[in-house]
Amino acid sequence: MAFRAPGPLKGAVAVPGDKSISHRSLMLSALAVGESVVEGLLEGEDVLATAAAMRAMGAQITRGEDSRWHIYGVGVGGLLQPETAIEMGNSGTSTRLLMGLIASHPITATFTGDASLSKRPMGRVIEPLSLMGAEFTTSPGGRLPLTMRGINPAVPIEYRLPVASAQVKSAVLLAALNTAGVTRVIEPVPTRDHSERMLKGFGAELSVELDGATRIISIRGEAELKPQHIVVPGDPSSAAFPVVAALLVPGSEVTVTNVGLNPTRAALFDVLRMMGGDISFANEREVGGEPVADIVVRGSALKGIETPVETVASMVDEYPVLFVAAALAEGRTVARGLEELRVKESDRIAVMAEGLRAIGARVEELEDGLIIDGTGGEKLPGGATIAARLDHRIAMSFAVAGLASKGDVMIDDMAPVATSFPGFVNLMTALGAEIA
Repeated sequence: MAFRAPGPLKGAVAVPGDKSISHRSLMLSALAVGESVVEGLLEGEDVLATAAAMRAMGAQITRGEDSRWHIYGVGVGGLLQPETAIEMGNSGTSTRLLMGLIASHPITATFTGDASLSKRPMGRVIEPLSLMGAEFTTSPGGRLPLTMRGINPAVPIEYRLPVASAQVKSAVLLAALNTAGVTRVIEPVPTRDHSERMLKGFGAELSVELDGATRIISIRGEAELKPQHIVVPGDPSSAAFPVVAALLVPGSEVTVTNVGLNPTRAALFDVLRMMGGDISFANEREVGGEPVADIVVRGSALKGIETPVETVASMVDEYPVLFVAAALAEGRTVARGLEELRVKESDRIAVMAEGLRAIGARVEELEDGLIIDGTGGEKLPGGATIAARLDHRIAMSFAVAGLASKGDVMIDDMAPVATSFPGFVNLMTALGAEIA
């Protein structure tokens, strides 16, 4: 499949619900006593895998005809032994967070996943959960399939994150819900804080202290969570693709409505504005404790920059499509501090470098990032087929690159896009893109 732009992109579109918030809303609703309602849930494969896992452990989860999801929870400490292995598909977030949930329950669970997920390391989560008392049997390299045995009572810990990871932080906080006493997570580099916001919203006793740039998150266990009505904002990681597409196609004017702009997630839009992108926010508001706005984007002449290292944690998933923007900018873009990209659904540094070179971009691969010399707004040559490597963000990034290329940029497999953005193709065609 290839994407073309016969003219400017125009229109207003809505992206699917935020994936991070969708996962957490299902998990915490399943631990509350009573009925929670979730609107705007991302109905991609990853989130549906989380719903299936929570059902397997006792929660009642149904989808109404009005697209609202109803979750009847089992209470903290009430998770049941799953009867079969928990199949996680491609979702690393679900897997790591569920490992945290199970760690402080006296149940045993086996996690399996697809070929891509089975290559991703789980050791960074296993380490703190083992300190709390959980036991693990893994495939070589700390990978899936793995079996874990939770424990109750678990041991409260104070854990300093060795790498910036919202998934590791969240796994420890979720394990702490059913652990007597106070558990602390020390976060030297701030990461997305959806877990902290939502845990507080459900009634957990959680506090955040600042020591300079370091965040110290404390949570008291044996919590009683109260059911909630949650409205999930649009996913900024999904919004990144129509936003960059509109910047790169001359004359475009696109509005992406109802996008979550949590400051721990939205750095991409700041970086694109640093590059000269015409991006503004309208109808700014707060929904369920999360800042939300409509993003208005116009075609722009971008300039290369050195991306700030301090923004990495708050836009790590958006770097693949930022690399595409850099390939069309004027001058050189240097992006470093991106070691985490090598252990995502694919090695995103290597795969993006290879693909961009194949369509005519000038790219130098670094151990921790890329150096890209842009075309100054000239279209890329294109004319190549890209292997997406089962990575949804790689596939969508090169779909955007195709809109700014002379020859077709063929993507070998768009199926992985269903994990996070099942309506991506329809959204892009609604804006004026053509599919070959």
